[in-house]
Amino acid sequence: MESQQLPTIGFIGLGNMGGRMAKNLHNAGYPLIGFDIDTAKCDALAAIGATAGKDSNAVVKNSDVIMTSLRSSVVFCSVAEQHLIPNARDGHVFIDLGTTELEQTKNIATALTEKGATLIDAPVSGGPNGSETGTLRIFVGGDTEVVEKHRPILEVLGEPEYVVYCGPSGSGQIVKGVNQLAMGLGDAAFMEAMAYGVCAGVDPEAIRKVVGMGDGWRGQFDRIAKRIVDGSGKTLVVKYPELPYFLAAAAAAGFEIPLTKALYEFCKKGNYEMFDNMNRSSRSFWHELTKDSDTE
Repeated sequence: MESQQLPTIGFIGLGNMGGRMAKNLHNAGYPLIGFDIDTAKCDALAAIGATAGKDSNAVVKNSDVIMTSLRSSVVFCSVAEQHLIPNARDGHVFIDLGTTELEQTKNIATALTEKGATLIDAPVSGGPNGSETGTLRIFVGGDTEVVEKHRPILEVLGEPEYVVYCGPSGSGQIVKGVNQLAMGLGDAAFMEAMAYGVCAGVDPEAIRKVVGMGDGWRGQFDRIAKRIVDGSGKTLVVKYPELPYFLAAAAAAGFEIPLTKALYEFCKKGNYEMFDNMNRSSRSFWHELTKDSDTE
């Protein structure tokens, strides 16, 4: 496709993930209009030759495809209600790249459908490095035909083999939940195992040397143990800010995820505030595990 045939992409949310994704789309030749409440991020996008929109409303009105990369479900829903849905028109395609509560995704998809528009839920995994290099994993839900038509856009952002269609609207968010729980619960298990040893009085370096330092699960354990030995255990994350999304989805569907519930409730009762790797307010599982010992 020649550049004049490419759809104009509006990109709302130019943070650690979004700014890099927007840059990659611009470099791939897509006409791009970006906006962030942080004017410095808009200026940075304009500096590479893309267009900085004056606000979210202008981005939606002047774009064919609108992509959002926002820090939480609450923020995305607010932007959707105030800017996306009111300005949606027939043929518009909205792609949510963030992690959003399942029922909210379905509600917003319905509201956009009533305007003749379509929502694709396409949450990503891979962090800022994956955003920078265009090697994200992307979990895609929505109308099959619309998804396939816009696959080239998603494959600018992610490894083609890991841009996977998961099913109808909301399926991308469900599989992102699988991804987050696999990471959060797995890391929590290794932290608890370490806490069992260090709270009982064993040197964490000794534990690391004999239990970690290997392949498979030992390598995963070693990654956690090294952070604890280095004194940065408090900053380890277990996806705490997103756990309520998955608990709500499970409750609505009538099944239980007991480990997730226990992890959330344990962290929730604590008061050690931290920021996670997406700069969201969170809680430190390691702090809660070790706060009553002299190993914390």
